[in-house]
Amino acid sequence: MSHAPTTLQERPTPAQAVATTSLSSRTLPRWAPLGFAAVAIVLGVGLGLVAGWHSRIQWGLLSALFFVAISYTVTTAVENKRQAKDRLATSVVWVCFVLAVVPLASLTWTTLSRGAKVVDGYFLTHSMAGVLGTEPGGGVYHALVGTLEQVGIATVISAPIGLLTAVYLVEYGKGALARAVTFFVDVMTGIPSIVAGLFILSIMLMAELKPSGLMGSLALTILMIPVVVRSTEEMLKLVPNELREASLALGIPKWRTILKVVLPTAIGGITTGVMLAIARIAGETAPIMLLVFGSQLINTNPFEGAQSSLPFYIWEQYKIGSEASYDRAWGAALVLIAFVMILNLVARGIARWKAPKTGR
Repeated sequence: MSHAPTTLQERPTPAQAVATTSLSSRTLPRWAPLGFAAVAIVLGVGLGLVAGWHSRIQWGLLSALFFVAISYTVTTAVENKRQAKDRLATSVVWVCFVLAVVPLASLTWTTLSRGAKVVDGYFLTHSMAGVLGTEPGGGVYHALVGTLEQVGIATVISAPIGLLTAVYLVEYGKGALARAVTFFVDVMTGIPSIVAGLFILSIMLMAELKPSGLMGSLALTILMIPVVVRSTEEMLKLVPNELREASLALGIPKWRTILKVVLPTAIGGITTGVMLAIARIAGETAPIMLLVFGSQLINTNPFEGAQSSLPFYIWEQYKIGSEASYDRAWGAALVLIAFVMILNLVARGIARWKAPKTGR
């Protein structure tokens, strides 16, 4: 008795076909992007030198173009067009990342190298009282005190206002009032700092008030509130509605739900938003020039008399134009960057401490 040949056993299964195709297809090694980058740098620098270009920026842009072109061409030849398109998108992302990081790294390195020459205990604990701008010496203490007080007052005023405004817009806001508040917050987000300073200056002239750190803080508050509102609003929208519904289903009032459930859940993002707003106002110079006037002496009273600040001090020293003043300006810039970095580290610590604990 003869048996017919079983053709199904001779054909590979779909899984075997996929495995055979994947094993037989050619793929680039993992170090291929590094090789592409090295070749692109050599070609970019070489072509730049041949063309007579001595700018490193031009060399870098040429190298970036070569990197994208080489990645796409080699991947198309070795693998396939689908992988080449994926490699092209990845290469563009990496190029954009490098283009964004290089200026930041250059700025940080320049500030560190030039500011570290003068930043020491004396520089941080002395003012410019009795020191000529063209002479070495003096310190940044009076400007540091002014920045801490002005930014602190602005934060104390704007953080609660911004937080409550965001809670209203997310949890209660409906109708024309909510739309109007949202519109004015959007408008305030794009207000130049000089406009905020002029607004407070007009109030000072009408009320016959004198320059002080408080006036500068009020202008900084105008700049800080919309940033706090926008960041807090987005964080509150990320809180799942199921948490609100579960709390309300237990008979807990809405205000208590917001206080005990919504805000603790979003506290990390809210704190980060407040720190971003502080970083936004810490470097403002125009309102301080109009409303605080600057001072060479130490003034620890923000409610009376002229004060200085770190941004104003940097501008003031750079305007003098001497080698010593340039060093002090870079030193103050380094102190300002360190101030913002410390604030961000503190914010991250608070966010982790206050974040809701999750069980297994």
